[in-house]
Amino acid sequence: MPEASTMKRLARDKRQGKSAGTQAGEFVREEMEHIRAGKHGARSAKQAIAIGLSKARRAGVKLPASATASAAARHKARADSAAATPQRRPSPKRQRATLGALRCEGSAAASHLALSRHAHSAARKRSASDRSAAARKAARTKGRQASAKKAARTRPAAR
Repeated sequence: MPEASTMKRLARDKRQGKSAGTQAGEFVREEMEHIRAGKHGARSAKQAIAIGLSKARRAGVKLPASATASAAARHKARADSAAATPQRRPSPKRQRATLGALRCEGSAAASHLALSRHAHSAARKRSASDRSAAARKAARTKGRQASAKKAARTRPAAR
């Protein structure tokens, strides 16, 4: 079950009209905190993120599977979205089994090093134009901050 504070942040993000990915980020953040606190572990940063996204879908975030996801991952994403009915919880036996398996895993998956490695490897899989477009959008939507102004100033003018 997600924590009340996470659900509160989710409601705030929904109200502000933020994207589903941003809303789901709250759950990924909660998962990283759980791993760092030693509540349970994860085999890799990728698994930790997947657990967070699964929780988000079950909490009602309309987050589809990525375009490059495997058939199994797509099926799991659909199942999680379908399970987004209020007060639906897995059986106690299943909860214990899941938590027992996760407790056997280490906590290095939520380390800054593991997360930065995952971010770099994920970015490497994207095309240069895709990365550039994301950076341009970030600068455009950042508001009136100095870094966005500087990015606009130092970018070569379109001819």
